[in-house]
Amino acid sequence: MWKWETEQEAKAVIVIIHGAMEHHGRYGWLIEMWRTSGYHVIMGDLPGQGMTSRAQRGHIDSFDEYIIEVKDWVQAAYQFDLPVFVIGHSMGGLVAARLMQESHINIAGLVLSSPCLGLVNSIPKPLDLFSHILNKVAPHVKFSSGLTIHQATRNEEVREIDSNDSLYVTKVSVRWYRELDHAIKQAFANIHKMPDVPLLVMQGGDDKIVDKTLVKKWFNELSLSEMHYKEWPKLYHEIFNEPERDEVFEYAKNFVETRLKAIGYVVQD
Repeated sequence: MWKWETEQEAKAVIVIIHGAMEHHGRYGWLIEMWRTSGYHVIMGDLPGQGMTSRAQRGHIDSFDEYIIEVKDWVQAAYQFDLPVFVIGHSMGGLVAARLMQESHINIAGLVLSSPCLGLVNSIPKPLDLFSHILNKVAPHVKFSSGLTIHQATRNEEVREIDSNDSLYVTKVSVRWYRELDHAIKQAFANIHKMPDVPLLVMQGGDDKIVDKTLVKKWFNELSLSEMHYKEWPKLYHEIFNEPERDEVFEYAKNFVETRLKAIGYVVQD
């Protein structure tokens, strides 16, 4: 994991969880926006992705590996003795949801960005059934993720950078797919276990990867004291990379700073 400390008097700590296929290096803009706004930021690469030492890129034995890793990041955030907020994007949002359901970590608020609670393009039923067999006999077999850079964002600058990104994972294992599918089902089955933590869900209105109707369905089944849903019309999956990302960031920051004021922290711009 890495830590980026603000040069100002810190207001809180932001823990960011990236999505599938990607890595922390794609979050430079967002990290700097939080840091220059007075927040410490902690982030790492999930197992099997980015700069992790795992030989099997695009593979996990269990979705719990992600949860265990992120718990370490949150523990590191506690060391600052400040309120902690978690931001999870896409699969990182699913990781955050499952972490909250199973661990009940102490955070001041949770932001989910286009959380992976269902896919727009699921694999055909016959292949899905076959993957159950492969998962038992050859779990390391890999196939193309089927995701493209152009599905993720309309931002041409980001698209160009991603097209030359050697750390971007393009193939995933059968086990990885089965674990992702199981985690999505668990996120719905255990929705009653979500702790009463202030929640902001932000969803791209023209998401080509995550099924926004399933995200809204999951949100509507929650029963929390404070929960907000914001859909961004026309935005693709990576709302923090879209041309409108400054507006998206300000919305997320407003949620965080409203929460800080509610718990008695003085927030100065």
